[in-house]
Amino acid sequence: MSRFYGPGEARIKELWIDVAAANRSQVKVHGILSNTHRQASRVILSFDFPFYGHHLRQITIATGGFIFMGDVIHRMLTATQYIAPLMANFNPSYSRNSTIKYFDNGTVFVVQWDKVYLHGKEDIGSFTFQAALHSEGRIVFGYKEIPMSVLEISATQHPVKAGLSDAFMLLNPSPDVPESRRRTIYEYHRVELDTSKVTSVSAVEFTPLPTCLQHQSCDVCVTSELTFNCSWCHVLQRCSSGFDRYREEWLSHGCGQESDKRTCEDWAESDHYSPSPNSPFMSFDEDVTTSSLFIGSLTTEDDTKLNQFAGGDGVRNDLPTKTSGAPIHTGTIVGIVLAILLIAAIILAVIYISSHPTSNAALFFIERRPHHWPTMKFRNHTNHTTYSEVDPAGHEKEGFVEAEQC
Repeated sequence: MSRFYGPGEARIKELWIDVAAANRSQVKVHGILSNTHRQASRVILSFDFPFYGHHLRQITIATGGFIFMGDVIHRMLTATQYIAPLMANFNPSYSRNSTIKYFDNGTVFVVQWDKVYLHGKEDIGSFTFQAALHSEGRIVFGYKEIPMSVLEISATQHPVKAGLSDAFMLLNPSPDVPESRRRTIYEYHRVELDTSKVTSVSAVEFTPLPTCLQHQSCDVCVTSELTFNCSWCHVLQRCSSGFDRYREEWLSHGCGQESDKRTCEDWAESDHYSPSPNSPFMSFDEDVTTSSLFIGSLTTEDDTKLNQFAGGDGVRNDLPTKTSGAPIHTGTIVGIVLAILLIAAIILAVIYISSHPTSNAALFFIERRPHHWPTMKFRNHTNHTTYSEVDPAGHEKEGFVEAEQC
């Protein structure tokens, strides 16, 4: 549930957290993010933050006015799994006064974008706003300085939005390379705020609703009066609606079918649960390929729009199994031994050439060295906003792993 507070309401002073007045040992100015454009950096929280029922300890702060809440970094960073007080093309490197700081006292984690400017629109003025994540799951967006109407901010180079989003990830067989699998992200819930209400001295407070994941027993799960359709999966000992970050595991263990066949009384009568070898509830090892296909394609006009799935009617579960524990053939062992010998021979050859630069072998490779090394080029997707990730030491990584590849 969300509620806006406009200028003049007393609640705004209570919701805004004055980072400058906080304990200095608990406030950190991120030096890399404060001096770069389109960068993101991971931060560890001092407490588990419940986000859509999932307890998270690691988040990713981005210069573009949002926090990425996903585990797997991908090129559609601005599309799903975010907490965005004001997502836009901010460039903290424009001014020395622009900073991105965060505050953590064990019960609340605050990220503040302080005096940041829009890239290419620096003459408009600076923005100051914050996102506060409270340990009980409450989220507060506070806006101190918003020099222009958010509706007038251009979304050509970067998405402009405010709100929350979460998604689950599935591994699907790659159509191009049958042996490999690719990750596909499905957004299952989004909260979009009316950005016309985002003004100076305003705030938004999100109060989380109960989720199926919080129920720890079968009886409480199936009798839940939540608006979600909660089901109990005995093999996972988990209550779920089937639409959360554990969906891959929910499908692979046949939890949807399990909930239709047995009741809590049936499970209670069984002192011990031992799945049969042909049971769909068995745990799969890493060699098993599981896939869950959605009827209909995931259309994407840009990285801000993804299909939402509110029900499970369009889902089917395909679980091709693979026999494990097969004996290792002699040919496999011979192949491994030959590969090790080949690698050892290459290493010895490199050592010999390095220590004897005037030998015939060394001269042979020098004469045939390439004149120009090929230059690596990265395609610029105009419809995707790319971010570079920086590690805690301040080194920029090569780039985020794309969601479609693994």
